Amino acid sequence: MDLRRVKNAEKLVMCRRYYLAGFFALPFLWIVNSVWFFQEAFRKPQYTEQAEIKTYVIRSFIGSVIWLAIVIVWVTIFQLKRVDWGSTGDALLFSIPHGSA
Repeated sequence: MDLRRVKNAEKLVMCRRYYLAGFFALPFLWIVNSVWFFQEAFRKPQYTEQAEIKTYVIRSFIGSVIWLAIVIVWVTIFQLKRVDWGSTGDALLFSIPHGSA
């Protein structure tokens, strides 16, 4: 979609929808929101909806960074401790590997 053809009020509604959808187990939408609306929020001439779009873009970026940090920490802990957790660690896998290393 070309944002140049969309009215400013519709951009705000779309940005808000992407931001709210990120809370419903779709945090990758925060990344999309912060990238897609970055130009609108920070580089375009001032218009009335821009301040609210800027808020959603900043919050989306912060949310995506926090979400990414949590995922990285979880994957690291799981990879290092799965064998020590025994059957609980195996129960968290879709496919169980044979052996421990």
